[in-house]
Amino acid sequence: MRYIPTIGLEIHIEPKTKSKMFCDCPNDSGETQANRNTCPICLGHPGAMPVANLEAIKSVIRFGLALGGKIAEKAIFDRKSYFYPDLPKGYQISQYEHPFVEHGELLGVHITRVHLEEDAGKLVHGDNGKTFVDFNRGGVPLMELVTDPDVKDGDHAVRFAKELQMILRYLGISNADMEKGEMRLEANISIRPEGQEKLGTKVEVKNLNSFKSLHDAIDYEIKRQEEVILSGERIIQETRGWDAINNVTFSQRSKEGAQDYRYLPEPDLPPVDLTTDEIINLAALRASIPELPESKRRRFESEYGISFEQAALLVEDKQFAEYFEEIISEIEEDIDAKEFKRAITTAANYVLTDLKAVLNNKGMSLADNKATPENMADLAIMIIGGELTSRMAKDIMEDLVTTDMDPRAIMEKRGMKQVSDAGSLLPVIQGIVANNPKAVSDYKSGKTNASQFLFGLAMKELKGQGNPDAIRKILEEELNK
Repeated sequence: MRYIPTIGLEIHIEPKTKSKMFCDCPNDSGETQANRNTCPICLGHPGAMPVANLEAIKSVIRFGLALGGKIAEKAIFDRKSYFYPDLPKGYQISQYEHPFVEHGELLGVHITRVHLEEDAGKLVHGDNGKTFVDFNRGGVPLMELVTDPDVKDGDHAVRFAKELQMILRYLGISNADMEKGEMRLEANISIRPEGQEKLGTKVEVKNLNSFKSLHDAIDYEIKRQEEVILSGERIIQETRGWDAINNVTFSQRSKEGAQDYRYLPEPDLPPVDLTTDEIINLAALRASIPELPESKRRRFESEYGISFEQAALLVEDKQFAEYFEEIISEIEEDIDAKEFKRAITTAANYVLTDLKAVLNNKGMSLADNKATPENMADLAIMIIGGELTSRMAKDIMEDLVTTDMDPRAIMEKRGMKQVSDAGSLLPVIQGIVANNPKAVSDYKSGKTNASQFLFGLAMKELKGQGNPDAIRKILEEELNK
């Protein structure tokens, strides 16, 4: 029997607002002193009156517009009643029937809704067996995105979640840092026999804090449910956690339904009427949405002629994508149209490989980088113009990121000069050919890789300063004598 999985996602995102959802307390995930960012409102004291955070409302609307969603004419906050020790009011202010956003689509996954709510506090388990409650996070705004059950498998879920994270960062709504809990993933998973229309019993896997956990938890849960059914037992509707050490899900509690939460309209907050509210200007919010990752990837491919893989890697980070476009602008000013595409491809290669490698090795961010777009453009132009070899460019990059010097000044400082004249190259190549008779014999017997081996020896002998084209030409002439 083949089983078909049905998978939907719930993703909680913390907008980077200055204050909490319904009070003036700071929204500061970096606060280390417990219960410092609290007040009577977020602690649920009797008589404390909430006021909705306008910045958070604008964030969820911009997010919905970016996903192609339908923005509600009237959004209503609700009370969602349940007891957790880190939920001081005994209920959570959330949304149910009238969220800010409905519908939309991303990577073939349809969006059911995106709504706003407040976060709970955080339980801290001590070594002595006691549990403490830190309410710093209590009342922080959360956007909850719920998808239709369109996700095919763990790989599809990860692609969706990564694209969503990029969109949030491009919009500037959230850093969506999963290590800090700014983006939390949950998966709803059921299986049914192939050919059966009725869906199986849904299991929710909560608090997945990495893309790997999301992928592995989905794949594990599908397999677990198959084994339960094949053993003759029934799937229980429940909430399960993920043990990332042993790579298994584990039961936490039976799953509540919507009726268990006893939703009712929040009496202390008026409905938000987006048809008449002049503060929330939908046209202005729509106009504020920047070029998003998928559009930028397509444009980089078509306009700049780079590969899909290069475009995808550049677009992963908004700052790197903008930096790359600044380099292109500098190249455009300094080179003719015939060499433009070649210089762009060279620049893309060096940004994605050498520059990133140097920054990573030095523990630097792009913001720390001193290699200006102008200097990176000069480097690419010098490479395609034959002034620099690949080896020389790699060495220059080390200084470019940490000094204010341009590539030519670094060349002079390091005593670099590309060797192109046959008079200097010929003796070196003749010596290599004479000292490697086996490689020469291999080449003559049709093993063309042997010439690449000899080329590498020549570059090494010349300390990376030999002109590659000139070396290849002379080497071929010597080998064919």
